[in-house]
Amino acid sequence: MKSGTSNSGSQFPAHPLIEVWRERRAFLGGILLFGLVLWTFLPAIEGEFVVYDDPDYVSANTQVQQGLSWENVKWAFSSSEAANWHPLTWLSHMLDCQVYGVAPWGHHLTSLLLHVLNTVLVYVVLRRVTGAKGRTFVVALLFGLHPLRVESVAWVAERKDVLSTAFWLLTLWAYAKYVETSASQGSKPRLPAGVIGDRGRRMAETRAAPGNASPGFASQLALPTSRLPWLYYGLAFAFFGLGLMSKPMLVTVPCVLLLLDYWPLRRWPQRSARDLVVEKGPFFAVAIVSSAATWVVQRRGGAIIAGLPLTARMENAVVAYCRYLGKLIWPADLAAFYPPVGHWPGGTVLLACILLLSLSVLAIVLRHRFPYCLMGWLWFLGTLVPVIGLVPAGEQSMADRYSYVPSIGIILVAVWGVYDLTKRWRYQVMAASAATAGAACLCLFLTRTQIGYWKDTETLFRHALLVTERNYVAHNNLGTALDKQGRWDEALSEFRQSLQAKPDYPEALNNLGVALDRQGHVDEAIAQLRKTLSLRPRYAVAHYNLGVALQEQGHPDEAIAEYQEALRLKPRYTDAHYNLGLALQRKGDLEGAIAEFQTILKLQPNSPEVCNKLGVVLEQKGQLDDAIRLYLAALQLKPDYARAHFNLGIALGRKGQTDQAIFELEQTLKLDPGYAPAQTNLARLLDLKRSTDK
Repeated sequence: MKSGTSNSGSQFPAHPLIEVWRERRAFLGGILLFGLVLWTFLPAIEGEFVVYDDPDYVSANTQVQQGLSWENVKWAFSSSEAANWHPLTWLSHMLDCQVYGVAPWGHHLTSLLLHVLNTVLVYVVLRRVTGAKGRTFVVALLFGLHPLRVESVAWVAERKDVLSTAFWLLTLWAYAKYVETSASQGSKPRLPAGVIGDRGRRMAETRAAPGNASPGFASQLALPTSRLPWLYYGLAFAFFGLGLMSKPMLVTVPCVLLLLDYWPLRRWPQRSARDLVVEKGPFFAVAIVSSAATWVVQRRGGAIIAGLPLTARMENAVVAYCRYLGKLIWPADLAAFYPPVGHWPGGTVLLACILLLSLSVLAIVLRHRFPYCLMGWLWFLGTLVPVIGLVPAGEQSMADRYSYVPSIGIILVAVWGVYDLTKRWRYQVMAASAATAGAACLCLFLTRTQIGYWKDTETLFRHALLVTERNYVAHNNLGTALDKQGRWDEALSEFRQSLQAKPDYPEALNNLGVALDRQGHVDEAIAQLRKTLSLRPRYAVAHYNLGVALQEQGHPDEAIAEYQEALRLKPRYTDAHYNLGLALQRKGDLEGAIAEFQTILKLQPNSPEVCNKLGVVLEQKGQLDDAIRLYLAALQLKPDYARAHFNLGIALGRKGQTDQAIFELEQTLKLDPGYAPAQTNLARLLDLKRSTDK
């Protein structure tokens, strides 16, 4: 064999039947991964929406619930809602609503299928760039089954995680094809070793051999062979852009491509670091633009949390790296939210620094004999940089979902390392198979257990409170779940505990104010809501809730001002439009009320309640025919809507259509037998009909 080539290559072409068997075995491996991961995570589709971010993305987002339309596509690309610019994520949620409606199981199913696809893609990509079969299968298996994946799969709001990772892995696949086709032409980038380099040279030799001039992929595309590498380069760049439009965490992809150049593609000896970096220039340029845009959007959306000094964030970053490693090795005490720590103890920070430094030195020392150690370690460190906490985005000290891509690097190092350490064992295959089966079974059991915690909001955050301390987010979200169930005293207690852990937490202050208002303590509620707004003046929901409390207290003008401020901050806030319309109607400003209800119908065209209410205002204004048309529209959307039947009956009676009016009022009483106004008006119309008949 020529000097400098990898042992993974062969001087002689394999028999065609052997090649067929290899491809079939790879296909069966992908099918096995698909089925096993799908079965393991299948219970996730039984979960409900949770109150943590799911309302922003789907369950209370009327824009998304309308499904795909040209207007919604434009909104997706222009919106910075949820403090992110990720249009493809919005479009994926809209498509789900188009197909499944607002049924949680369908949204969970899409996320599950994307995770299964990602698992198979990990197998396909690593197998292509390394040539190793069994090891890549084990890496993909452990990646797909690991309990840290549960948050990304079972949380509907984290669709962006599994969607962006699919594009991430497709980017790596296309880049690998770019390198392979370049090598096959004998032009730069030319590889001295590595699986793709050997495969590329074999492709060139095969094409040069007599009788092997059959049309390939390039000719099928009517492309010159010389352009084929740049087709794959363009595909890689396109997948990268699509990934950034799903979640900006892909900004580290250019660095990952450089790591692949180091190992297993081994392009560094033949090309200078400068050339390889320049080759990734477009990727770096787009990553920089995306990072800047994300900073602006998150700052405007309130996701950039000021407060912790840089030293505290650096302490947390060092400790968080070690915590991620710990949970990869032993995934215990997983929670939907890990509270921030102001300052870690000095000893903890020192030990974390020693561990990270030691592992880094070890990876550098072993880089010649085991290059995958340095590559995998830098993959882990680098891909976590955007979310490690140095940039204060969000309040969490760490998050399970952030380990989705970084964990691949550590799993790869572990699997390759165990293989190299045991390759001289007589029964290596048996031992490795048993260890893999044991690890997979353990992951399966822990993953199924963790999925059970995501079945609803109450279960999720009660578990979080068991495994964390002073978890103000968990107390607040648990209180919200209890409030929705009508368990108001318990909810109030949770909101107060949240504020004990963090007295200046705006969400808990707002929820406490709403709970107090519901219990009749309006003055205290207003005080809590004003305190909320002093901490976060741009909190649209708090402005709305303050408006509701002021309306109840008898201050309609102040209430109207709060609704208007809420709408200035959040123009598509339908509840604020509705209450503002009601307040204007009570003041006699019918034109203003009509405008508000019409705005809601543009945002929610299928709302029977708003159709009915707009009909009432139009009837007050004397536009009787328009009112009747809206009552009929409401009944078409909701045939058992008793109040719409009543309003239609009254309107028809005013038009002199007595028989139709009587019918509508009778329908009202069938649906609501105790409704006194319907009884009174029906009796009057029946008397009128009898007197007319005489």
